Amino acid sequence: MTLDPVHVDGIAQLAGRVGRTVDDRDHGEAAEAAWEFLDPLYDDGETVLEPLGEHRRRKVAIEDVALTESPFPTQHGLDAGTINPTTFKNGLVLDVSQAAMAAEPSDVDLHRGRTIVMTVHTNDRTAAPGEEGWRGGDRGYARRRVLHAPRVDRYEQTVVHALALYLAESEHALAQAEVVDDLLVLDGPLYPTGLLKWGERDPELRRLLTDEKQPRDVLANYLDLVETFVRRDVPLVGFVKNSASKAITRVLREKTGAPWVDDEAFFRRVLERLDGDGEPKTDALTFTGWFRSRLGTDAALGCGELEVPHERTLDAEAYEVTFFVVYDPRDDLVYRVEAPYAFTRDPDLRADLTTHLLSEVAGERGPPLAVGKADELARIDRQGKRTLRRRIEREFDTDRQRSYDDKRWSALEGML
Repeated sequence: MTLDPVHVDGIAQLAGRVGRTVDDRDHGEAAEAAWEFLDPLYDDGETVLEPLGEHRRRKVAIEDVALTESPFPTQHGLDAGTINPTTFKNGLVLDVSQAAMAAEPSDVDLHRGRTIVMTVHTNDRTAAPGEEGWRGGDRGYARRRVLHAPRVDRYEQTVVHALALYLAESEHALAQAEVVDDLLVLDGPLYPTGLLKWGERDPELRRLLTDEKQPRDVLANYLDLVETFVRRDVPLVGFVKNSASKAITRVLREKTGAPWVDDEAFFRRVLERLDGDGEPKTDALTFTGWFRSRLGTDAALGCGELEVPHERTLDAEAYEVTFFVVYDPRDDLVYRVEAPYAFTRDPDLRADLTTHLLSEVAGERGPPLAVGKADELARIDRQGKRTLRRRIEREFDTDRQRSYDDKRWSALEGML
């Protein structure tokens, strides 16, 4: 331990002084007032968030809903994992992502399939990488590709990570779409939020979204994905485990002085249930109704605010992001479920999706089973990352660029 007990006590005292300046006892009333602002939520006179159906919160007994039969006889989940951005001494920065789809009930052949993308960035002006197409592998079960990232002066790691992750995910979903009969659940948002946030982070990243082919092609894939599943009449949803969105609370803060740091914290306060002693009740899942969103990154693709070289085949509203929020008090976790309005404008289908996702959260105590399977297939564990990096070092005939943190953390790992 790097801090002596006396220092821990001192820091705790500092925290106590800060805590005394913040009284969250009135946050419950603030949450109730803010909740009413969502029916609907306006910003500069425009509707940016509106309920689909009745604006209310509901609860369902965990034991009861966990045993509910799913309206979808089969379910598929999809996830993509990466080795994380890596810089090499020869100036190359790359990330590698693999995407996999899982089925419930299981399908061994489907589980073997992979889409693998290596995204590479270099600022060497003498290098002139050409376009590389898809290649096969693993007796036809795998598709592999090198993607050359557009050159940037900063954010190289951000660029290679997002392009590898979202190209692998979207290409695998499109390639395997025909095997999905009843429901596909993406592990993460409906649209590539990590890519869409470029527009909010920096002018250089924003330029990539409007001027460069690689990110625009990836964004077009997600529009194609929505169109594919609407054409096949098979619902497509995204299950978001960790949402960093602040879009709703940003508007609420202007209207009500909302104290929450992000949307997740707001919905947690809105949905939590406390007993007479102020302790959380853990017998039921609580959840919101569905909302139609034109806020933040939801509007970029969903409302067409970001121009993408893709000829849309559906009506404009069909692409809009809709969502509902689930709170699981057993682990004090908030989940957001997203779907295109093309599906959720049907009240019966909306109800079926709600029932299925609540049953899965209750039974799995987390993401749906198909998503959990896909996560296991796509995840690249720590040893796998080390092995891949060493192999790449040999292929490049150079070493990974290391920092003092690598030495410190590798020494710590050796102690564990």
